[in-house]
Amino acid sequence: MPEKVNIGVIGAGRIGRMHAENLAFRIPDAHVPAVSDIIPEAAEGCATACNIPKAHDDYRRILDDPEVDAILICSSTDTHTRFIIEGAQAGKHIFCEKPIDFDLKVIDQALEAVRQAGVKLMIGFNRRFDPGIRNARDLVASGKLGVPHLVRITSRDPKAPPIEYVKVSGGLFYDMTIHDFDMCRYIIGQEATEVYAVGGCLVDPAIGQVGDIDTAMITLTYESGAYCSIDNSRQAVYGYDQRVEVFCSEGCVIVGNQTPYNNTVLTKESVSEPLPQYFFIERYTEAYLEEMRLFIRSVRDDSEPAVTGRDGKIPVVMAKAANESLAAGQPVKIELDP
Repeated sequence: MPEKVNIGVIGAGRIGRMHAENLAFRIPDAHVPAVSDIIPEAAEGCATACNIPKAHDDYRRILDDPEVDAILICSSTDTHTRFIIEGAQAGKHIFCEKPIDFDLKVIDQALEAVRQAGVKLMIGFNRRFDPGIRNARDLVASGKLGVPHLVRITSRDPKAPPIEYVKVSGGLFYDMTIHDFDMCRYIIGQEATEVYAVGGCLVDPAIGQVGDIDTAMITLTYESGAYCSIDNSRQAVYGYDQRVEVFCSEGCVIVGNQTPYNNTVLTKESVSEPLPQYFFIERYTEAYLEEMRLFIRSVRDDSEPAVTGRDGKIPVVMAKAANESLAAGQPVKIELDP
């Protein structure tokens, strides 16, 4: 493998551009020779901003480029498995944003293509690489806090997405809660056996009109008997609300919100602190950098990716079960492959 890993970026929207900027300016082991987007202006704008030599409106130009060692799939979810399969067949290592797909059979086809090609596949569950969340996981894994009993996750967006996005998102559990499903299993190192989900539309009635929800409470039961509760909302007017608490037999660890600065102002009238970071790119800046460093390390060292294809599939299984629970109004067993 050359000194730098050459990575082609497919998809130059918000997340693709963020990754391209990190690779171009903040990760010395990477080089971005090309970017593509179905909107030519998006690809060209990203290429200009990030000093990327080539901008394409056809992703196949990247797959056919012998200079490219790996691809980043940052396009819409309905393209993920097709790009994974074609990228694997082209011999490219692959980083793909979540979710892999909404259809488990299609996910299996993509994972089989990766296996047959012998390339790396890493899925973009970036929250695992947030310093606070990683520290919480390390504390639990070390046994210092005893046995996990309860995990509580709050995940609330600052503003509901456009309805056109909601229509193709797969729904709240696939689009938003999927991060929390992954984070639960990562933090306590166990698989959930049952899910009970309730939800409705309290933020925007239009979300309900297209068959989705914007507010939810989810309870997960784990192999050991531990429980995890997740609450989601599409709109927290004060910012991006991201909190985790892991309560164990010998203690507790809490991961709080990040703020733009760490000041507390005290007067005789009040005590005030800054609002949380506004959204995910600001909140998880370091996590996005670290996940890309680890993907590059996996390619260069020929080691297993930090988030495997199976890691990408399991939260989709959980999201599917959560939807079934919501529809049935009762708990649903989570059936995982051996």
